[in-house]
Amino acid sequence: MEPVRTCVGCRTRAPRSALLRVVSIDSVLVPDERAVMPGRGAWVHPTNECVDAALRRRAFVRALRVSGPLDTQTIEKRLNGYGNKVNGSK
Repeated sequence: MEPVRTCVGCRTRAPRSALLRVVSIDSVLVPDERAVMPGRGAWVHPTNECVDAALRRRAFVRALRVSGPLDTQTIEKRLNGYGNKVNGSK
């Protein structure tokens, strides 16, 4: 049985393979394609709708337990098709 996680954007439960793990490194949201980076992670559907909802609700800040604003350029580039080979993904 595959692990289930909750999307921080739409708050629905989904298999881990259907979600993208995101971590915060120096207040920058970084996609963790292989889900192996250290630290707290937040899970989100890799869609603009879910990421926008999570940003609007400040869900990444709460889930990652960080203070202050987060730089979202890296995650936005990933969703727009740039940098799909981030973090050693296949």
